[in-house]
Amino acid sequence: IVALPWSALRDGLRRRLDRWRHLCPPFLALGGAAAGRPRWPERSVRARRRPWLLAPLLPEPLDHVLLQADLTAVAPGPLERPLADMLDVLADVESKGGATVYRFTPGSVRRALDAGRSASDLHDFLTAHSRTPVPQPLAYLIDDVARRHGHLRIGAASAYVRCDDDAVLSEILADKRSAGLRLRRLAPTVLAAQADPAALLDGLRAMGFAPAAESADGDVVITRAHAHRTPPRTAPEPVPDGPPTPDTTLLSAAIRAIRAGDRASTTPLKSTAASSPNGELPRTSSAETLATVQAAVLTGATLWIGYVNAEGAASQRVIAPIRVEGGFVTAYDHTADEVRTYPLHRVTGVAELAEE
Repeated sequence: IVALPWSALRDGLRRRLDRWRHLCPPFLALGGAAAGRPRWPERSVRARRRPWLLAPLLPEPLDHVLLQADLTAVAPGPLERPLADMLDVLADVESKGGATVYRFTPGSVRRALDAGRSASDLHDFLTAHSRTPVPQPLAYLIDDVARRHGHLRIGAASAYVRCDDDAVLSEILADKRSAGLRLRRLAPTVLAAQADPAALLDGLRAMGFAPAAESADGDVVITRAHAHRTPPRTAPEPVPDGPPTPDTTLLSAAIRAIRAGDRASTTPLKSTAASSPNGELPRTSSAETLATVQAAVLTGATLWIGYVNAEGAASQRVIAPIRVEGGFVTAYDHTADEVRTYPLHRVTGVAELAEE
């Protein structure tokens, strides 16, 4: 890389500008050289700040085009803004350059008709802005597209009302209460609504009519109440022949009951006035039962009681009383191997077992 002094670059640039001065006058107008010195950056910034300095150097906008028989239009230069905007809608740009070529197609003509222009407006526009006569193929294209444009209409409707009697539909339209449904007559026997079918049904029923919902196939929709059915059930398991096989819990409970019965039958009773001579559990009064149970709570003795449950089944149990209150005794039941509470009025008899 060779570093050159600014004086050498300046002299070389001056020689080049002097050589191009007679070849590029527009370059000098933009600030290529002034007073023999390169001042193009300053003049360029000045031109950008004041655009009218470039006006003499730019071509004048045109207000016309040249229509051709192949459905094209040639713009020999930049067009005026209203003309360019209208051509962008009416035609498609096919090529750009010194002259812009526009092509007319059925789609572009339909685009102009969708923008609100009519066929007569397009003919007048082309006649006013063309230096050549309007070609017959272009006129036929505009008329043909305009004749078919809008023959089919597409709109949005959430529901419709259909009735063979057009007088009923006229009555619905005339009713002020139907304003919220936004009804519009599509045919003598059809009305379109912007409301959904459910709201349309409710609105017409509120007006005193009796409409029926219609399916997509044109059939009346029949609504029935939902049937309440029981859920499906599985088949019961078959009952095995004979008694079921006892599990560990059942066997443990049976063993505890047998041991408690053995203890109650083999352990001698303490000699009392109410003791049975044959060793059976004697019947005691309520007062004697309460006194015996309270004494067992204080001494920690074990009692043998007779008990009748709510179903009337009698049984005998071996208990160790823990607490007596409110007509109930809370005790550890050796037969059940757990703490239980028994009502005192269901105890038929009580006897204190002797210490082993």
